[in-house]
Parts: sequence; structure tokens; C-alpha cells
Amino acid sequence: MKHRLGVLALGAAALFSGGVMAGDPAAGQLKADTCLGCHGIPSYKNVYPTYHVPKIGGQHAEYLVDALRAYQAGQRQHPTMRAQSADMSEQDMLDIAAFFANAPR
Repeated sequence: MKHRLGVLALGAAALFSGGVMAGDPAAGQLKADTCLGCHGIPSYKNVYPTYHVPKIGGQHAEYLVDALRAYQAGQRQHPTMRAQSADMSEQDMLDIAAFFANAPR
């Protein structure tokens, strides 16, 4: 009986934690090279369309994963981000998000 309650408690914790599993920041650092080409340059502005590129260091991992999923699904319309996320696995997204969440602002 205690085992069943423990399993139920773990399942409930996973369900109510937003559904985002932990990523590996070290693996994310290796995978984020392309990301840093825009998001790692102070005061960088995208060429077309021209806008200020947000710095994502210190951002919540859950937010970053949700954003990458939305770009991949076409729910967010930035062409470069859609292309960057197109071939990412769920684990890639989790790792990259963990790296940026632990990076300085």
C-alpha cells in the first residue's frame, strides 16, 4: 500500500510540476552554440525583420521549452527560430533550456 501511495505521489508531482523534465545544462551548452550566435551578443539586432534579440540567460527553463515547442509547431512565427527548432528533439529543448536557465542574465 505504501508503495502505491509513493507512486501516486510521484505521478501527481510530475503532473503538477508543469510537465517539464529536467535537462542537462552541460549538454545544453554544447547544443546552444547556434543560439548564442544571436542570443549571446549584447545589443544584437536581427537583420530581417529588424528587432532587438532578447537575451535569454536566466530565463525560466519551462518558458524556454514552451517557446521552442511553439516555434517548432508553427505557433510562433519567427522564421529563424522556426528553422532552428525544427529538428530539435524534446531532450535537445530541455538541455538548451537548462543551460540558459542557469546562465547569467
